[in-house]
Amino acid sequence: MNELSLHILDICQNSIKADANLITIIIEEDINNNFYKIIIGDDGNGMSEKTLSEFSDPFFTTRSTRKVGMGVPLFKMAAKMCNGSFNVDSILEKGTVISAIFEHNHIDRAPLGDIDETLMILILNERDIDVYYEHIFNNKKYIFDTREIRKVLNNIPFTDYSVIMWIKDNIKNGIKNLQKEVT
Repeated sequence: MNELSLHILDICQNSIKADANLITIIIEEDINNNFYKIIIGDDGNGMSEKTLSEFSDPFFTTRSTRKVGMGVPLFKMAAKMCNGSFNVDSILEKGTVISAIFEHNHIDRAPLGDIDETLMILILNERDIDVYYEHIFNNKKYIFDTREIRKVLNNIPFTDYSVIMWIKDNIKNGIKNLQKEVT
């Protein structure tokens, strides 16, 4: 995958399949300390010890449609190739947290890509889930939380065109504003 947002989407789709109601995505970029961290958490079904031990094996999947699951192994490999680390914590019936750390300026670190599109796919999912997105860039923070937006919308659906456009613009501009002072 040539964008980190695609890895994020893949992990979040696993969360949806695990019956998560809330998916949390935190991206922390620190130029001065040269790290790029992605944390994805959910309140889904979690994994048993056995499933957790097999989770990053490319020949393990819970899907019945195919016999391999490449999303997690590719994300893990991407982090490790960039002098980083990868960790999965999961508690049965509580949820899962996946964290990947990359060396920020590593030549092989993929760009974030279209995170606004990734978030829109999650928000417009057929299941009504909440998404909390936090992006930290050199200690400046942007937060997007569907729970807060639902309160403001007052029963206007996320599928309304003007809502979709506002959400996409809000995310895009929020991240752009974080990064604009870097020279």
